[in-house]
Amino acid sequence: MKGLDEVREMKVIKFTVTLLITTILFLLFFPKKSINPSFPQPPQRDSSSSSMSRARSFVLWLHGLGDSGPANEPIKTLFTSPEFRDTKWSFPSAPSAPVTCNYGSVMPSWFDILEIPVTAESPNDESSLLKAVQNVHATIDREIAAGVNPKNVFICGFSQGGALTLASALLYPKTLGGGAIFSGWVPFNSSITEQITPEAKQTPILWCHGMVDKTVLFEAGHAGPPFLEKNGVGCEFKAYPGLAHSINNEELRYLESWIKARLQSSSQ
Repeated sequence: MKGLDEVREMKVIKFTVTLLITTILFLLFFPKKSINPSFPQPPQRDSSSSSMSRARSFVLWLHGLGDSGPANEPIKTLFTSPEFRDTKWSFPSAPSAPVTCNYGSVMPSWFDILEIPVTAESPNDESSLLKAVQNVHATIDREIAAGVNPKNVFICGFSQGGALTLASALLYPKTLGGGAIFSGWVPFNSSITEQITPEAKQTPILWCHGMVDKTVLFEAGHAGPPFLEKNGVGCEFKAYPGLAHSINNEELRYLESWIKARLQSSSQ
């Protein structure tokens, strides 16, 4: 019996030694950081940190007479800067309606246009224009209600869409990020300017126009900035020699930099 006890005792000693060695090795190669509070902690990567530094933005693009929203969607592919990774784009289509300048033909149209070519003295249909403005404002209201900073909301438009952009930006009661008009015109009379709030007058306006435009004459576009400045609204005007009634990549590249310069960060 004594020999058996000795064997058992040796087994216990061997097990204890093995356990002790294993514990020491574990502590050496897998130390617990909690044992030493001064142990430097590795920086924790926050996958959302980069997106948090870039606030959400919204760009609304309004097409020209007879066009459609989906046909203009390739425009957003040109905006490749990182600042636009959190941008929501919207390319709505105008409802179909009879258009006076096209002999009453029914086509996609934001509001009625009374004559073509559009000149600086062309008459305006303010009633249908203001209905379209209300729809644009409802779209903007939804985005702001969803958390977008009004100063990160940009309205852009070409031709008839540019005219609607101008009216929508000026008649919105808050300061927006900006309104960009391409080959557009002032689609309302001076009486409407009384509705422009002090906040709306702070919305930046970009106006681009081709100098050989035969549809919306260059004179119609060129008359816009003085009209705006007279009413306390700042406007940057850019003329493009050789450009007809269309929009080119040079204008869109400038638009990208123009919007980038006005985007508000998430901390603002």
